[in-house]
Amino acid sequence: MTVADFAFYTFAVVTIVAGLSVTMARNPVHAVLWLITAFLSSAGLFVLLGAEFVAMLMIIVYVGAVAVLFLFVVMMLDIDFAELKSEMVKYVPIASLIGVILLVQLLLGVGAWVQADGAMGLRQSVTPDMTQIDNTHAIGLILFDRYLLLFQMAGLVLLVSMIGAIVLTLRHRTDVKRQNVLHQMWRDPAKSMELKDVKPGQGL
Repeated sequence: MTVADFAFYTFAVVTIVAGLSVTMARNPVHAVLWLITAFLSSAGLFVLLGAEFVAMLMIIVYVGAVAVLFLFVVMMLDIDFAELKSEMVKYVPIASLIGVILLVQLLLGVGAWVQADGAMGLRQSVTPDMTQIDNTHAIGLILFDRYLLLFQMAGLVLLVSMIGAIVLTLRHRTDVKRQNVLHQMWRDPAKSMELKDVKPGQGL
């Protein structure tokens, strides 16, 4: 067994164990930590496949941003997980039924899958020759050369979606107090503060 084979089996076993631990962990903080472990092991598998750019994306985006955000949210919010689990028990039968249906559909799809005759040729015609160019350079050529317009349009769609979400959620309601920094800076101390002469034994 070579070093690459040993690394593959190690990352594969760790990924499977971490994925199972995410769903079976009782503590949500431990579940997030197992999720980070699964992401790191998946990044190792991508490195073995020669997709180092995707591996770095897994570490930077999923581990460095998404999983850490999950961890902070779980640790900062005071959520009664015992109450949530008690409410989830009554949905277990319908959830199990849906899971069995999805599993059957997945097995049927995998069993009926066949590879077309020209599939490999079409796949190789899109990507550059990996022996002549590295993975990151190849992705850059595909995104910013051949499919530049589609890439920019996808970014524009995401920008419009972000602006729309901000516009829909930003509502100036009269019953909600908002901070006005300029109003606080320009206030007159003589009008904003009042001294009270409180006599002993009496309240305001």
